Amino acid sequence: MPSLFDPIQFGAIHLPNRILMAPLTRGRATRAHVPTPIMADYYAQRAGAGLIISEATGISQQGLGWAYAPGLWTEEQVEAWKPVVAAVHDAGGRIVAQLWHMGRLVHPDFLGGEAPVSASANTAPGSVRTYPAEDSGEIKRPYAEARPLRTDEIPGLLDDYENAARNAIRAGFDGVQIHAANGYLIDSFLRDNSNFRDDEYGGSIDNRIRLLDRVTRRVVDTVGGDRTGVRLSPNGEVQGVNDSNPHPLFEAAAAKLDEIGIAFLEMREPRPDGTRGVPDHPPVHPVMRKVFKGPLALNADYHADDAQAALDSGEADAIAYGRTFLANPDLPDRLAKKLPLNPQREDLFYIGGAEGYTDYPRWDASQAA
Repeated sequence: MPSLFDPIQFGAIHLPNRILMAPLTRGRATRAHVPTPIMADYYAQRAGAGLIISEATGISQQGLGWAYAPGLWTEEQVEAWKPVVAAVHDAGGRIVAQLWHMGRLVHPDFLGGEAPVSASANTAPGSVRTYPAEDSGEIKRPYAEARPLRTDEIPGLLDDYENAARNAIRAGFDGVQIHAANGYLIDSFLRDNSNFRDDEYGGSIDNRIRLLDRVTRRVVDTVGGDRTGVRLSPNGEVQGVNDSNPHPLFEAAAAKLDEIGIAFLEMREPRPDGTRGVPDHPPVHPVMRKVFKGPLALNADYHADDAQAALDSGEADAIAYGRTFLANPDLPDRLAKKLPLNPQREDLFYIGGAEGYTDYPRWDASQAA
């Protein structure tokens, strides 16, 4: 059986180990969603990952509703990503861009007051961090009701995915990952508690996976299947989105992605012990594993031993680490040598600047201090 530290091929991308850095929103771009130089330091520090999946990156202004998150739809954004990607490559790493449309989780503050789009008219629970109004320091606002994405808007949406994927390759990324998880636009089409449509994109499972199918095919046509990954979340409720019968839904989605021929599938799913949320059904990834023949990466707060057990059992080919990688830039080395881990400082996740971002020490530096 392979170990976490053995190489693997994700399509055209050679990974020297099976430890992925999961996508992690950090809010260090500009208000215009342009990457900043400090992001190059952050990602280069973590180039020891088998593969870095970038923080979620907007494909358009319509699809981006997170303060100071980066985008990939303007020339300025592409040019600013280039030194970030180059820094990872110079440090010996590999990085793909995660392509993001947030759907109903985009607040109208980001859209000039217009309503966000989703599979159907509905509202996400809770509130979102936006930019302060000129007369207020308040940056948390309740989500607004989304309007259904019209069928005549879908060709433009596909164009946005194509543009962002093309821009990612222009910026030097090794590939892309389509974010189809966590209650965002594509996920809202997939699941039946957020998709009430009666057209070709709603109702049956075949209809609900249609948008995922069309987006993935457009991206594959743009950058190649060997440089395209997808993220799904066959978990229970997340950001208000859920499905009453997830096993056949995600089995069909995985089979469709296998048919298209993507390079890898990565998923976020709670484990039966409640890790990464409280599951409301048995794990879904085993049925997906049966129909998706490419590399499969799991993400659920794994440590070293249980990650290796997942590889030994054949459940997964690689493991994605999120917050653990955030706090430990040298995570693969720490896992290999069974070294202690830095604690995460959650209050600094999204505040901007170097603190809680590029100042987590490597083990050798912490020992020298």
